[in-house]
Amino acid sequence: MQQMTKSLALIAAASGIVFGVLTPLTASAAPAAALDWGPCTGAGLDPRQQCATLDVPMDYADPGGRTIGIAVSRIVSENPAARRGALFLIPGGPGGSSLNDPSRKGQKLPQDVRDAYDLIGFAPRGLAPSASVDCGLAHEDLALSRLRPWPAADGSVDDAMVTARRMADACAAHGGELLKHLSTRNEARDLDRLRAALGERRISAWGVSYGTYVGSVYAQLFPARTDRFVLDSNDNPDPARVSRAWLAGHEQGVEDTFPEFAKWASEDGNPYRLAETASEVRPLFLRLAERLDREPIPWPGANPAELNGNVLRQTMLDTLYDPDDFPALAQLMLAAESGTLPPAPASPPDAVLQNVAAVGAGTLCNDVAWPTSTAVYQKGVAESRAKYPLTAGMPRNAMVCAAWPYAPQEPPVRITDRGPSNILLVQNERDVATPVSGALKLREALGRRAVMVTVNSTGHDAYLDNGNACGDATVSRFLATGERPATDLYCR
Repeated sequence: MQQMTKSLALIAAASGIVFGVLTPLTASAAPAAALDWGPCTGAGLDPRQQCATLDVPMDYADPGGRTIGIAVSRIVSENPAARRGALFLIPGGPGGSSLNDPSRKGQKLPQDVRDAYDLIGFAPRGLAPSASVDCGLAHEDLALSRLRPWPAADGSVDDAMVTARRMADACAAHGGELLKHLSTRNEARDLDRLRAALGERRISAWGVSYGTYVGSVYAQLFPARTDRFVLDSNDNPDPARVSRAWLAGHEQGVEDTFPEFAKWASEDGNPYRLAETASEVRPLFLRLAERLDREPIPWPGANPAELNGNVLRQTMLDTLYDPDDFPALAQLMLAAESGTLPPAPASPPDAVLQNVAAVGAGTLCNDVAWPTSTAVYQKGVAESRAKYPLTAGMPRNAMVCAAWPYAPQEPPVRITDRGPSNILLVQNERDVATPVSGALKLREALGRRAVMVTVNSTGHDAYLDNGNACGDATVSRFLATGERPATDLYCR
């Protein structure tokens, strides 16, 4: 869910459970005879990156039935003599892809890590160019401020419930059979099929955002097949709520992060300065959002074609993912104050948004059943608005899952401490999408299996992005050598 916004601008048990230290792997793996590697399509890719398609069951309850294709990619170890295995780059979302990550974020990894692993990317089931899904949503329902369930200006959830039913009906009419089989369990199973196709006995992983839940589920279902797992910007694994807990996490995530924006927006010399002191920025934002609730400003070319309070709130949420984006919110606030808006921001093609939205909806709604009662959401929104006014009740409102036409086929996976102690969590202290409060829930669930590195930094995606040198060095050392802090660590 967290990376769904950024993507648009979410079993067979393992045979045997291994405890303690993993034995060293061989320097080279068996050839990947099941995969026919060839050139990749797309601009700006490393010429070393290769692509292939992996056939997996659409329905793992019927493994001999219809298959679907999963697009996969790799850049092989840059030093075969130092090769340890395969590092799976698990994307956020649901709706994110790591297919091009071996060429892009993978190249930010230190040389000794790139020497140690083949870098493996993939487009999860449902997401093009893998076998894809599309709900055929109305154009207006592809707006970020609609996909995120912002309540009406008065706090009513009625429109959100109507929108949820409309979207769910569209998914039922246009989504096809594959939509029913999108889930985190099935993504983890697909990854284990990919492990086998690569000829690896165990895999390492770097999962980010929703990818931390995918990585946790994989490690729960296939513990004996895990080597070194890095979980970066971590989801609350609460099996009773799953994605509902992730949405709710934005309340605290915004509270943790907005003060950093306020400090930046009140600095001397800032060309986008909003106020003389940080304490003035929050009430300024709230007043402006309330004014735009009453008096939206036309914004031709945008979706919706106006700047209203919820569009401003959604922009705030998007901006807080990365401090480098702070100017975007400040500029929009200044423009709204003057009544003259800049050109509407560019948006991906509707076809891309349709695909990402369908994957997100299918995965979030198939993982866990959401309440269907309007009263449940109205109560939650009222409580949230009172305690967390910046997010205006959105984190407890109804998404499409409130009217989803399909019951989950399996219960959510309960993450436990059973399995090898080979997981490193890295977490920024101020993260709008996956707040540290939720990350601590994953740390608690994993118990002795994990160590957590908390980084004194702001933004989503900690390792090699919005973290700090201490956190980056700790993660890189673990991936390259297996050395992990003996206890939880705070990187000041």
